[in-house]
Amino acid sequence: MSGWLAFVGGHEWTEGCRAVDELLIKETGAKEVLVVATAAAYEMPQKTIDAASAYFKPLGVKVKDAGVFSRAEASDKTALKALKAAKLVYFGDGSPLHLRAVFTATPWWEQLAAQWAAGETAVAGTGAGAMALGDPMVDPRGGAFTLGLGLLPSVAAMTKTHEWHHETKRRTIQLATKGLPLVVVDDATAVLRSPKGDWSVVGVGSATVYVDGAESGLSQLP
Repeated sequence: MSGWLAFVGGHEWTEGCRAVDELLIKETGAKEVLVVATAAAYEMPQKTIDAASAYFKPLGVKVKDAGVFSRAEASDKTALKALKAAKLVYFGDGSPLHLRAVFTATPWWEQLAAQWAAGETAVAGTGAGAMALGDPMVDPRGGAFTLGLGLLPSVAAMTKTHEWHHETKRRTIQLATKGLPLVVVDDATAVLRSPKGDWSVVGVGSATVYVDGAESGLSQLP
């Protein structure tokens, strides 16, 4: 039995996402959220931490900065200690490629994967943070696919859909590997996987699963 998993489409930490985050806080009992701003390493990551802090404070939850922006920091004992204490880890938006480069095959990522698999820690990702959690990962440079971090393998997520040109989005859906479920998530909306493996959609928008270029259902997700 794994932990909770959430693919958030974008517009994170806004009123539209409140139902998503209240559910995660309630189910995990978290009093603190470990926010991973790694994907925004070159885009003033402190803004990510500040936005999360302002949003979670009225929900009665504190925010802790994971403080991992390089591969060296993904081996840091202090960062690993903070991770081991976390009940809810939230990956912010930015560059999914940088996020992948920092965490691939590192002690921090291996520890997170173990905690999630054991049901000890819930994991949420928004925008780039959601895309990188699957494997394969949608490549933002052209809408094709590349390697992801694979916390949950055999699924790909497409987020921040308002930024994707219609033709690029269509091409990505068609390029997905045969049999691979691709879940396209609206802003301020999350696709949630429970510890029992049940999937649901929470938020103000919707989510669509595509398999072999055709619309399918949540039952196709692993």
